[in-house]
Amino acid sequence: MTARDDRIEQLRREIDAAAPADAQARAASGEAALIDVREPEEIGQGSPAGALRLGRGYLELRIESEVPDLERPLYVLCGGGTRSLFAADSLRRMGYRQVFNVAGGFDRWKSEGLPYEVPRVLDAAERARYARQISLPEVGEAGQARLAGARVLLVGAGGLGSPAALYLAAAGVGTLGIVDHDDVDRSNLQRQILHTDARVGMAKTESARATIAALNPTTRIETWRTRLRSDNIDEILAGHDLVVDGSDNFPTRYLVNDACVKLGLPNVHGAVFRFDGQAAVFWPAGPGSGPCYRCLYPEPPPPEQAPSCAEAGVMGVLPGLVGTIQALEALKILLGQGDTLAGRLLCIDGLRGEFRELRVRRDPHCAVCAAETFPGYIDYEHFCQAAG
Repeated sequence: MTARDDRIEQLRREIDAAAPADAQARAASGEAALIDVREPEEIGQGSPAGALRLGRGYLELRIESEVPDLERPLYVLCGGGTRSLFAADSLRRMGYRQVFNVAGGFDRWKSEGLPYEVPRVLDAAERARYARQISLPEVGEAGQARLAGARVLLVGAGGLGSPAALYLAAAGVGTLGIVDHDDVDRSNLQRQILHTDARVGMAKTESARATIAALNPTTRIETWRTRLRSDNIDEILAGHDLVVDGSDNFPTRYLVNDACVKLGLPNVHGAVFRFDGQAAVFWPAGPGSGPCYRCLYPEPPPPEQAPSCAEAGVMGVLPGLVGTIQALEALKILLGQGDTLAGRLLCIDGLRGEFRELRVRRDPHCAVCAAETFPGYIDYEHFCQAAG
């Protein structure tokens, strides 16, 4: 026998073997964790439903973030039951006290008719592109695959939508929808970095498509060259996982809020004014049942107190900063990681270089998110014009 064979026999004596059916039952009940340590190419042919797909090469780096409890039972699986022995030994050395080797591996799992799924697996080009992101325990290949299957709608391809679109595409979000009715104007270029001087007069949706495609050709881009209205917003928002609101007017903000409440979608909000900015997540249907935009602003300010960027001006860096924060919040939501800005309003004072955070509570009397049934869309232009 070779030294390898001797070592395998030793590990078989030291590490308890478990039948695949036993591993499946305990993992399905939540009592234990099932860990698939095979390579991505193997996992792409099928993997037990609910398994943690950590890969042998990253197992020691990622296991503690996935299973912090050293007392939780771990069932380790590979193709035939040998590599998982070595993985199980490493887990024992790290301090996990109940480690089992799934006898026969995935081959036996399939032959016994136990449930498995065929997950989306990154190809070599994707693993190279997103290598710095995949190495994060909070992302990994599973999180990156989740981003690839995500659909995000950007309301506006302007100052806020530009950085948000670029970073979401760069991060590997699979589908970006963009709604904007406007054309590129030279006055936009100081802050709307999706566009170029050569595209002045081009539809912003098409200019955005060209820039995003050049950055990441694998991102699918869907565009609507129109204004959002009560009669089209449900159709446009349908099928998206969240909305990044980069609109620059109150009627659209209230319309987007109401539609997101109706459809249960996260609304990643951003706003800028001169040297100031704000960012928040409005998501009453999400974890913690946070507030919606109307809980913070039951009605808009009078028009004379809310001048546009053309009237009041804006430092171009501010939308870049706020839009980047919106992209980060969107990625956290898609990955299910971290604490979002739900229930919090982040206020940025660019001139003083200060960030402040305000708590926002849900209004129990909110006209939209507190209603038992959705009250319906209204005439948002009239609602905002009558403010004050």
